[in-house]
Amino acid sequence: MPLTFTLDPAFDPQLRDGLLELWTDVSNAGGSVGFVPPVTIEDIRPELLKHLTALVEGRTRLLVGRDESGAVAATAFLTLNTHRLMGHWLWLYTVMVHPSHQGKGYGRDLMAAAAEAARGMDGIEAIRLTCRGGTGVDRFYESCGYKEVGRVPDAIRVAPGDDRDDITMLLPLL
Repeated sequence: MPLTFTLDPAFDPQLRDGLLELWTDVSNAGGSVGFVPPVTIEDIRPELLKHLTALVEGRTRLLVGRDESGAVAATAFLTLNTHRLMGHWLWLYTVMVHPSHQGKGYGRDLMAAAAEAARGMDGIEAIRLTCRGGTGVDRFYESCGYKEVGRVPDAIRVAPGDDRDDITMLLPLL
């Protein structure tokens, strides 16, 4: 069954808890979403609060994919660029598909839904995202139409002696 995507869903405790569980499960499965396992919901909560503050302030929009049971199964945060010379593109952050749903094509569905959402925003011509090198996720984004436009070697320290490249990718929408 495909996921059902909603841009800017009504925020309630069920969505909050679903986001926390998703982010924790993705992190603990080794996903590159800002943490290194093991993490708990309490480790994730302050970072989610930062994202929610940006939502309330209108700087970020939330895309949520729900599975057939209504559970949060995928997310992406679309963050508007506030620099006056760069308002024609946005950042895509915290792109996640629950580990139990990986391998079903939901990642591609999420990326397509994010691109569709961005196309619906006034003046947005491109999406940029960054990803952690050494995970293979850059190849996934390339298969979704993104191009590598920058790389900072060893910019992400996962652990002592384990530095990864910070890869910037771009998807033109026009």
